[in-house]
Amino acid sequence: MEPDSLKIIKTGSSLKEPLPAHIKATREDWLNVAREILVSDGVGEVKVLTISERLDVSRSSFYWYFKSRKDLLNALLVLWEEQNTRTIIEHCSMPAGTITGALCNFFKCFIDPNLFDQGLDFAVREWSRREGSVRTRIDKADKARVIAVTAMYQKFEFEQADADARARILYFMQLGYHALDQSEPMDERMSRLDAYLYGFTGVQPQLEEVEAFIAYTKRVQTLNT
Repeated sequence: MEPDSLKIIKTGSSLKEPLPAHIKATREDWLNVAREILVSDGVGEVKVLTISERLDVSRSSFYWYFKSRKDLLNALLVLWEEQNTRTIIEHCSMPAGTITGALCNFFKCFIDPNLFDQGLDFAVREWSRREGSVRTRIDKADKARVIAVTAMYQKFEFEQADADARARILYFMQLGYHALDQSEPMDERMSRLDAYLYGFTGVQPQLEEVEAFIAYTKRVQTLNT
């Protein structure tokens, strides 16, 4: 069941599928290139002609998958919602024995680039400065994410007001950390893990939690290098 705080919009945009022999670029290909352009150049450069040239296919093939450029842009927003907002909500609700263990689950979202697409998140935020409807979706996403983090604290008997304040500090700090494009080595970052966990919860983390999370970061680094 979907959390009430997150309503994913389905595009319903696909037309009849092209014959397999004629496929040079899939819907996913179009969407992936559109995402790359959005992140690198902004929404104004997400154009059908530009994408078709990168894919080396005709513009007409675009309409096998999308009704219009507006339909493509909406699909990008759905991709962002499903990957980023859903990821945070799901990780906040993962089983954990302690609040510090739960916090490690939250941090996993921002360690693995395959879980939370940092570039896409900030590209959509930049887009929202120019379009009110996107701003509305950003606000709803932030609200859903904060609600999920608040619920994570409340599961471990933090009072509602305390949980809400801690959730906001944690979530907006994490976004700010990425917005500043911090480039500290992972080993240095992990050397502060005990202090971070204690600072965000007021609870001393268990040694096995810290060791397990550091091992997780090393596995992610290995897989992404």
